[in-house]
Amino acid sequence: MNRYLKSLLNLFLVSIVLFSCSDKELPVAATILKNGNIYTVDENNMKAEAIAILGDRILDVGTSADMEKYKGENTKIIDLKGKTLTPGFIEGHGHFMGLGYNELNLDLMDVKSYDELVERVEEAVANAKPGEWIVGRGWHQSKWDNTNEKMIKGFQTHDKLSAVSPDNPVYLRHASGHAGMANTKAMEIAGVLQMSKENLTEEEVEGGEVIRDELGNPTGIFNERAMTLITKNIPENTEERDRQALQLAIEASWRNGITSFHDAGVGRETIDLYKKYKEEGKLGVRLYVMLTGFDKELLAEWYEKGPEIDTMDNLLTIRSVKLNCDGALGSRGAWLLDEYTDRPGHFGMPTLPMEFVAETLKDGLEHGFQVCAHAIGDRANKEILDRYENAFKENGNVGDVRYRIEHAQHLHPDDIPRFGELKVIPAMQAVHMSSDRPWAIDRLGEKRIVEGAYMWQALIQSGAVLVNGTDVPVEPVDPLASFYASVSRKTLAGTPEGGYEPEQKLTREQALKSYTWNAAYGAFEENVKGSIEKGKLADFTVFSDDIMTIPENDILTTKVAMTIVGGEVVYENEEVK
Repeated sequence: MNRYLKSLLNLFLVSIVLFSCSDKELPVAATILKNGNIYTVDENNMKAEAIAILGDRILDVGTSADMEKYKGENTKIIDLKGKTLTPGFIEGHGHFMGLGYNELNLDLMDVKSYDELVERVEEAVANAKPGEWIVGRGWHQSKWDNTNEKMIKGFQTHDKLSAVSPDNPVYLRHASGHAGMANTKAMEIAGVLQMSKENLTEEEVEGGEVIRDELGNPTGIFNERAMTLITKNIPENTEERDRQALQLAIEASWRNGITSFHDAGVGRETIDLYKKYKEEGKLGVRLYVMLTGFDKELLAEWYEKGPEIDTMDNLLTIRSVKLNCDGALGSRGAWLLDEYTDRPGHFGMPTLPMEFVAETLKDGLEHGFQVCAHAIGDRANKEILDRYENAFKENGNVGDVRYRIEHAQHLHPDDIPRFGELKVIPAMQAVHMSSDRPWAIDRLGEKRIVEGAYMWQALIQSGAVLVNGTDVPVEPVDPLASFYASVSRKTLAGTPEGGYEPEQKLTREQALKSYTWNAAYGAFEENVKGSIEKGKLADFTVFSDDIMTIPENDILTTKVAMTIVGGEVVYENEEVK
């Protein structure tokens, strides 16, 4: 039986069971999970011990004794042995193929210095053929000890990198994804040449910057849209390699308890691959896909045919547009109202014309597409909120559109209440605060940090629905790291005591909801997932420890014991019994 018919039958059976059965005709559950410490995120029934499952849906939830009435000869019983079960965690903003490709390419997230990065590249060169491209991602100069490095505009130069890779073009994407470092060979292929000092201009690409020294020599750093000067020369991936990356992303999600994933900006080829995987019955994570906003032809195609909302399998929905409106704080590309504290005269930059943003908002409203705008700096957030407000006014009663701002990392205080007023969803990543806060103060200064950075509690108090995530592969996909950052406001090393700006901490209940019901709401899917209730999808994450009550520091040592998608156990940690 193909997946479509199986899903149709499941839905039919569950509908009959839920709405037609009397007490004398109780259905038989396919699976019963019992003896658990269950947090339902259902305000009417917050705690439970057991769940009965039929098909891919929740049949009932209650005590272990309550669920015995659904037990039959063939019912599978899973004894949770006191482990903690929650609704399946939802990655609220990440890059699914990036997650997979991070496992295929050079993963530089753990390097602690430029010298260590160079060593990794040197090892890759030794195993590569001459002329073969070497690509990777994850470096972040603000997290390194750079005391012995030559720095230009806050970045190291390519010299050491080029010295170990004379015959191989190298391109290494910044952890944020908003800058990249190339070696001499890659720049030669791209035709990025030395400029005369007289002709030196800071920005040679609209929405981007090729960083050069005082003599016009490229330093190897390409910021924002200038990255395309290099990336357009990198050979396309094969379908076989794409499939490999996709499978790795699915398995990595399962290991980390992720059952659904908001994929923040993909193109035509990736969508086609997702559809093939779904047809083959291999797409084991529920994807909520945002169309990449800079491809006007792609948008035009989708505006003509309209959103694809998967109400049958609930595996692949395409109904959003992702707009990259500024850069990242780490690369100093985030668009600020006032200059960077550590780079006077520099304000970051918009990476899309605001006219195109306004046009896309109008098109989204007209054709039924949610718009999700990436905005990190306070100027970018203000500009996007202004255009959201104008679009809503110009189009009258727009209804429940749930437009989002992805990251909403640094806000002017006057703009914080506007999220609640306009019903704009801030899709934020708490782990960014944990990783970035120690050096972000150098970019913004203390006043701007305290008044407007990582303002989670203030946004919730404005009435906004806060969605959590990791922005993987910018950060590891582990939701427990982001959960810990949410409730502690500390780095993952546990500093500082009491956390940064502790008044913005989330409660554990708020943090759990931000990763479950709120994330489902951010994708118009709160009626089918995000909480444990009768008739909703049987997607669950099982943890080794009670993340709602254990000491704060123990959250990071908690393990995912089991991941369940549609009633099927897709991952079980053999080390957690």
